[in-house]
Amino acid sequence: MASTDFAAEIRELRSTLADVEEVSDLETIKADIARLSEEAGAPNLWDDPDAAQKVTSALSHKQSELERITKLSERIDDLEVLVELAGEEDDADSRAEAETELSSIKKALSDLEVVTLLSGEYDSREAVITIRSGAGGVDAADFAEMLLRMYLRYAERRGWKTKVGDTSYAEEAGLKSATFEVNEPYAFGTLSVEAGTHRLVRISPFDNQGRRQTSFAAVEVVPLIETTDHIEIPDNEIRVDVFRSSGPGGQSVNTTDSAVRLTHIPTGIVVSMQNEKSQIQNRAAAMRVLQSRLLLLKKEQEDAEKKALAGDVKASWGDQMRSYVLHPYQMVKDLRTNHEVGNAASVLDGDIDGFIDAGIRWRASERHDA
Repeated sequence: MASTDFAAEIRELRSTLADVEEVSDLETIKADIARLSEEAGAPNLWDDPDAAQKVTSALSHKQSELERITKLSERIDDLEVLVELAGEEDDADSRAEAETELSSIKKALSDLEVVTLLSGEYDSREAVITIRSGAGGVDAADFAEMLLRMYLRYAERRGWKTKVGDTSYAEEAGLKSATFEVNEPYAFGTLSVEAGTHRLVRISPFDNQGRRQTSFAAVEVVPLIETTDHIEIPDNEIRVDVFRSSGPGGQSVNTTDSAVRLTHIPTGIVVSMQNEKSQIQNRAAAMRVLQSRLLLLKKEQEDAEKKALAGDVKASWGDQMRSYVLHPYQMVKDLRTNHEVGNAASVLDGDIDGFIDAGIRWRASERHDA
């Protein structure tokens, strides 16, 4: 087995880190931290809890971003010292420790490179995710619920805050649809690569003959709108319906007509909200999601116009972007990036970092080639 050329490896690490630092613009990050720190120190900050939460969350994200870069630089310095000591003392244990640390730094640097690829117009936004069951009957509804759990577990693993805004339960099992927010900076840029049609293949637990079933669910990811977006929606373009919330029995939310359904007449976009306590709160939450979807629709139309002018007719995501096979073998495979994992249970428990990282890199290469 060839020995590691630590000198060459460390040079490569420093070169890659320098590229990351250039793209990240450390001076801008430091300026943002100074500005946000001043805002966070204002005596009247918490007079508006929502605004205060955004300031403190943005400050924490920027501080973490700077710390990740500076700590990697320190780790590379420490690795170089460790390699020198191992060479001077001809210490096999120190050399093995250096090998382990080299692999760890490479992984951390690779993760950091992925973050620098989140440079789209809305990538820094929080996200609104909607999951809908598709073809496949009760299995598709069950699959939609499995995907909801997968994304909530993914967010939980990362310490991200989530808020489920609407769930429409299927009659036998699972969900017709569910909408939730991920309240974390860059959640949209990170999770937007999950948008598309997901496919499940398994022995159906709802088929008494134990036959294999293929079912589908659609995932929609839109950026959460901000007050500066100015998405105006005239009242005459919205139809408002109120109804009694549905869900598992025993919930007090089911006793009043507090749920709200908004229909945007020009586009046909429908948004329902039922998990807040009052009709006013549900209407406000539904309006935020409707504005978010219209914002993304506007962006997609602008992009389509640009592509038409450029004569670019290349297809983008396609219908099926990922397959989850539970029978006759275990495998989850992304059909865009070819990234695959044999442990389907782990993926469905929220271990989807590899798929998301591969998706972000794939998207960046598609944008570069466009």
